[in-house]
Amino acid sequence: MRSRARHAVLAVTGAVLAGAPLALTASPAHAASPTRSAGSPGTINVHRGGPARSLPFTARRDGEAVISFTASAPGVSWVRGGAESAVVSIAVDGRHVTDLVVPSSDPIPRSLGLGRVGKGRHKVTLRFAEGSAPAASRVTLRRPAVRMPEADALALRHAPVVVGRTGWPFGDPYQNATTDTPLVAWHETRPAATPGHKIIEYSVVWSNEDGGTDTPALMARWGRTTDIEWIYRVEVDASGRRVDGTAVYQAPMHLTLKFTGRYEGDHPLLQTCTQNNNMCDVISPDPPLRFLLDAAGTRPDGRAREVVMDREPWTYRIAAQEMVREKKIENPSDPATREVGDQRTYLFVEFAKTTGAATGSGSVPGVALGVRLKSDPSRLYRSDHDEPTWSIDRDGAVATTVELPEGTRVSDIAGIEALRRPTGTGDNGAPATVTSINRGFFLDDSFLPQPSLVAWKGSVTLTQANPSAVLWRP
Repeated sequence: MRSRARHAVLAVTGAVLAGAPLALTASPAHAASPTRSAGSPGTINVHRGGPARSLPFTARRDGEAVISFTASAPGVSWVRGGAESAVVSIAVDGRHVTDLVVPSSDPIPRSLGLGRVGKGRHKVTLRFAEGSAPAASRVTLRRPAVRMPEADALALRHAPVVVGRTGWPFGDPYQNATTDTPLVAWHETRPAATPGHKIIEYSVVWSNEDGGTDTPALMARWGRTTDIEWIYRVEVDASGRRVDGTAVYQAPMHLTLKFTGRYEGDHPLLQTCTQNNNMCDVISPDPPLRFLLDAAGTRPDGRAREVVMDREPWTYRIAAQEMVREKKIENPSDPATREVGDQRTYLFVEFAKTTGAATGSGSVPGVALGVRLKSDPSRLYRSDHDEPTWSIDRDGAVATTVELPEGTRVSDIAGIEALRRPTGTGDNGAPATVTSINRGFFLDDSFLPQPSLVAWKGSVTLTQANPSAVLWRP
């Protein structure tokens, strides 16, 4: 059994920034030069009750700006009540643009939009904000840099501002500082019907969802406990301008509605307004938190949405810590039960599948994965825990998890199988074809993904007569 040091230190290396960084200096908001409290060169400390810090920068052209850094907050841990996070409010030229929720005392690479700026001199102001946990006293930002990416300018230009969930009029206006916090965002593009036009769609990863799909089903059907949702979609013309009447958003009950709300430049304002992180385009009065995440990244073709988390491994740690703090984790873990156990006991797998034509009536088949261990190959551990609705009926690249005994390693696995299972009453007879396993990993002691040691390509078709097949052996 490997050790379970829950609070092992996470070492994070700084990401290479795309585009040329702009010249920056760190100083108190009221002074022209750094002081000792501003920290060493390349480091900014923002203190509870202390002065705001400022970052002057020069934009060499008009356009969208992005700020990047690694952020940490001593005494903070997303796993502990009363110590969940520190919040930094970020303004540009005196205008509140975005907030930063810092959920860890270990450095995490973050990148946030600053909105559109004109050519010339500007100032970013950073203040320790209300909503920070009692244990939080300081936020340290290392290697801050402002840049204006040219390649991703269009995606940044139309990225939505996500206003924090407040539960107005009686809820906690700072709840995203302790639960369901937005972590990362990305965009995807496709051609529109009009030649030269594009559709841009924006998605967000939240640390969890307080409502909606329950946690065991999330692990089985989606392969994680985060919540991932598309939130806004718009058509733009060849010049990058929004086409009137094309903007839509994902509303409560997962409805797609026309956006009729307010814009800041080309940035629509949307508010998280449900317990499962759906959006509203009417904003509650005076919401204190807002998030303009850097949505310049996109998803590789043929990969599941969870690959966005794979590129930001710290998101797995935050998701696991939220489950522990909210007491959603079975203790001790038992793969024989449907309750979610320690996430370090799960094999996280991404695979690709397609469903063929139905030959009769009944429910569509889904695919689950099964794992056999060398120590007891007669026992099959199933991703769906033998619950029909937990098998995966959507096609393309999909993610799931398989709970295994504590301490299991990839080297302990005898084989991974694909299992065809109707999702409801009856069986419509459609075949299901699995064509790849794209990755398979465990989380390490710090809840970070270990390197993937599982991969397979081929074509296995599952039918009523032959509902299972081995995909991978070590």
